[in-house]
Amino acid sequence: MPPPPRGSTLETYVAGIDPAAGRLVIALDKAIRTAHPGFDVAIKYRMLTYGLHGDWRTWVCAIGASTKVIALRFLYGVLLEDPRRVLRGGSSVLMSWDFGFGEPVDSEAVGAYVKEAVRKYDEYKANAPKVLEVSRAAAKAGRPSKARG
Repeated sequence: MPPPPRGSTLETYVAGIDPAAGRLVIALDKAIRTAHPGFDVAIKYRMLTYGLHGDWRTWVCAIGASTKVIALRFLYGVLLEDPRRVLRGGSSVLMSWDFGFGEPVDSEAVGAYVKEAVRKYDEYKANAPKVLEVSRAAAKAGRPSKARG
């Protein structure tokens, strides 16, 4: 995998994480940008964040690095179908797909999740309070949520 372009947001982010995770972050970034080349990309909330129309409050997805895993986070992941059953819960609506540092990236699978999240962006923006309410109620009842607006 070639290094990120000099001076890019990706290069800045990779420079600040465990070098063992850099290759995985670069592969995830490539899969995300291939799935949707029109993303705005910035480091927000200590993550490499992908948004639409400069809207960082309701970003679409992000890559977050920890000392053990790289998490591909979807802000409104509760709206995603999750056919591979890879998403774990986060906050009320956020879901994450965790990757170990040496794990390969299935670009096609990542791209499918990213494309679905982009398709559901307008739905989430229009119904965010309702999605949050349904998701919180499902969590309180101890069952998985399929929050729909």
